[in-house]
Amino acid sequence: MSTRIESESVVSLSGQAVNIRGESVILLCASLFYFRIPPELWQERLQQVREAGYNCIDVYFPWNFHELQEGTWEFTGMRDADRFLQLASEAGLWVIARPGPYICSEWDGGSLPAYLYVKEPALRIRDNDPAFLQHVARWYAQILPILHRHEVTNGGSVIFVQLENELDFYDCSDPAGYMAALRDMAATHGLTVPLIACAGQGGLVQASGLTEGIVPTCNFYPNDRDPDFEHKVLHYREVLHRLGLPLLVTETNRSHYLLRRLLSAGAKLLGPYLQASGTNFGFTNATNNWGKPLAFLTSDYDFGGMISPEGHLREEVKEAKLLSRLIRAYGRAIAESEPDSESKWSVAGEKEGVFGPYVLRLKGGGELIFVTNGEERSKQISLHHGDASQASSTGTLTLAASRSLALPAMVPLSNWGVPGHLVSSTAELYMAEQQKDGVVLAFHKEGDNAEIILSVDVANNPMTEGMQVIHREGQLILQLSGAETALCRFQLKEGQRCTVIVTSRLNALRTEAIYLDGSITITEDPPVSNEPDPAPAALDWRFVARKGWKAPIQAATAQTKGAKAEFLERLGVYRGYAWYEAETNWDADKHQMHGFLVRQASDVVSLYADGTYLGTFTPGGASMFVAASGREAKKLQARVEIWGHSNFDDLRLPALRLPSLKGFKGIATITAVHNITSNWRVHPKVDRSWQDTLTQPDEALWPVVSFGSWLSADYPSQMIFRRTYIPGAGGDSWTLHFQNFQGYARLWVNGIDVGLIHPLDPFIDLKPFVTPGQELFLEVYLERTMGHHTGQVLVYEGLEASAYTIMAAEEAELKAAADQEIANATPLELPLTLTSGEAGWLFASIPNSAQGKGWRVRAAGSGLKLTVFMEERIVGRLWLPGGEGRPMMTGGSADSFYLPGPWFQAGQAQLSIFLEAVDEQDAGSLEKLEFISV
Repeated sequence: MSTRIESESVVSLSGQAVNIRGESVILLCASLFYFRIPPELWQERLQQVREAGYNCIDVYFPWNFHELQEGTWEFTGMRDADRFLQLASEAGLWVIARPGPYICSEWDGGSLPAYLYVKEPALRIRDNDPAFLQHVARWYAQILPILHRHEVTNGGSVIFVQLENELDFYDCSDPAGYMAALRDMAATHGLTVPLIACAGQGGLVQASGLTEGIVPTCNFYPNDRDPDFEHKVLHYREVLHRLGLPLLVTETNRSHYLLRRLLSAGAKLLGPYLQASGTNFGFTNATNNWGKPLAFLTSDYDFGGMISPEGHLREEVKEAKLLSRLIRAYGRAIAESEPDSESKWSVAGEKEGVFGPYVLRLKGGGELIFVTNGEERSKQISLHHGDASQASSTGTLTLAASRSLALPAMVPLSNWGVPGHLVSSTAELYMAEQQKDGVVLAFHKEGDNAEIILSVDVANNPMTEGMQVIHREGQLILQLSGAETALCRFQLKEGQRCTVIVTSRLNALRTEAIYLDGSITITEDPPVSNEPDPAPAALDWRFVARKGWKAPIQAATAQTKGAKAEFLERLGVYRGYAWYEAETNWDADKHQMHGFLVRQASDVVSLYADGTYLGTFTPGGASMFVAASGREAKKLQARVEIWGHSNFDDLRLPALRLPSLKGFKGIATITAVHNITSNWRVHPKVDRSWQDTLTQPDEALWPVVSFGSWLSADYPSQMIFRRTYIPGAGGDSWTLHFQNFQGYARLWVNGIDVGLIHPLDPFIDLKPFVTPGQELFLEVYLERTMGHHTGQVLVYEGLEASAYTIMAAEEAELKAAADQEIANATPLELPLTLTSGEAGWLFASIPNSAQGKGWRVRAAGSGLKLTVFMEERIVGRLWLPGGEGRPMMTGGSADSFYLPGPWFQAGQAQLSIFLEAVDEQDAGSLEKLEFISV
């Protein structure tokens, strides 16, 4: 790789710095996503980020947000990426553009269009597959020209373009070839800014291929108080430095406490992920592996960053301003600084739980010494240098709980246009400004005391307030004790004036300006009103119930009667709801009824038999058995919701794989359940190379035991289990189920390798191997460790359902259904109760809040799913607690939704809520909807 990356866009990278238009900068970068924020609020959010002190944003561009159907592109309204980038430039923010093709971001499928999953032959997504790359080229042909227009070269503010995203989390067979192909596509569209590729788990090679012309970057998500974190960061900084590149941290946690730790290790890009929160409108949520293993992402997309989805500024904004001012105070000196791996600084005093010191050598001389308190109590410490020729120690300072400080040592005052040195300080320099004929330096202290030592040649006795000055060997020692704010003003012999201000950390967090006369402008926190905007007056709620299993007439027919079940993507359905109906082929005179086996089902499946509710399930792409003994059923119905395609690739459940499909593969009515756990023959001493080494004559002497029950002192134990089974002749479906199985096992049927037995999807379709009445030979290689259970082995025999009708509804069809139903709605007062399996629509006209900024609406109740429309848009999908099928809900508030103020027309908005009662045992209830003004 080249030792220096330069571009015609006047963005250059070296081992020491990021340089833009001739200026070296530390990039303080907030993620801000146009597709999660109403476009009417883009400018406001960008300005809030800028006012927080950030100079950069990163923004993803989701492919499937702009191509809802193959070949149909949309770049208007909320999808107007061009306008968003223009507003970012006008706000004075650099932009790191991240067009994927895969973005993660807890977004539906990581932004990969679901039609890719059903291409024939199957595409190797996120890999060097020409067929996949042809589709990527179509996306890049849409988005890269927009990015090119907004490059810094062309007068815009795009400084980097990221290709792919955390590829090291994915099993790409050829990262170098794949990334080179993406790079070459970028070049064909004229991009000149540096191209970057981020590593999610530290795999620089796996994430970027170390491809020429692509800069590897790092994403770090540590425990903020990991005592060894800086050591890890310094390792990556050194690796990249040897390549002639800076350490760019494209994603990390949101606390500025952690960002300071990254800064101390030489990071030049600090990219906390999701400082500006938002909303997953419509059907854009993802499923992923945060839920041990399955989780559904909430519509509220908020990890607690400094700006809420509604635009509220949180306390962390003050920390942002403080850090950004510190960076600006040191300017080029810190932007081109380097970590000092051989520093002789050490900590004395209450140093247990104190991380560091870590030292940055500043450009032009001097050092910044970072010390971090990883504990919940304050510490009294001092800093000492092992070289007696330098300033050897600082005074005692207070290091507050969970705080990181950057303290100066031997910093030239020439950084700010005056002679002398800032020798040491127990207070942090947080602002420094040249004003007229002098400089003003502002420090904040922890605790009551502070000491600042300056090496300056003064023309007169300093004027002080709240501190004392000691003259010693050409140094001014400024000592403060007790005062909240103190100052010292003096004139240098060269004529320049100098003012030193020391104040409390609280005042530093609120400082807006400092002046040579020693005054500071403090912004007071806005008063907290005890009288929030009143909630809407009693609303005219109206409700209409509907049969939960029945599709609305506005749904589109995706597949007609007579066909088999099919996954929804194969029918061109990529988001929303679907209703399946099929005939069971069950005859009460010939068969018993044990239940139903649903194959490879996801995401949310509500099952009905002849309209009777059997439950709602989230099997995560696995098969499932639903007991229904004694029930007669001629027809089966299933309401299926695509919550979202996985934004991550995880093998623990089928639906957590990136190319997973939604809906289900089929349903069988189970007429017989055979327990074949007993009478397996076992060979207790094998290894993974056993195949073809065990002869049939030996088998007569094998012990006969229940499956998995042979006791062994081996760890892990490795065994072969064999038995036969004769399928019945009364059905057309046979499924093997290793119920409650744990461990590692592989199955052979009639000598054919069927594959691994998945502990979370332990169902194997035997139909391809069955001739009714003829014996099947089953063979299982099993590895077990202590504590693993092997459970029971069952065979489900039954009849496949047939004559399917599948109806589908996306956002527009559901809203059309609501508009049709509202005419039949009748007045209702909350609370509302729905019987299990029932559904319905709830309506009301909602006024805007008094301030015109909309509402946060909190739902109280249980056992209900809510799909909430504000006029034509889905603004929230909620699943209230209750019911065994509910997965973990994560990513933000699980019980509330946001009604943006700009989306009220003439001060009113129609609220339409699709309700589903999904608790199998209890009725669903909506106790109240609480409106909180924003």
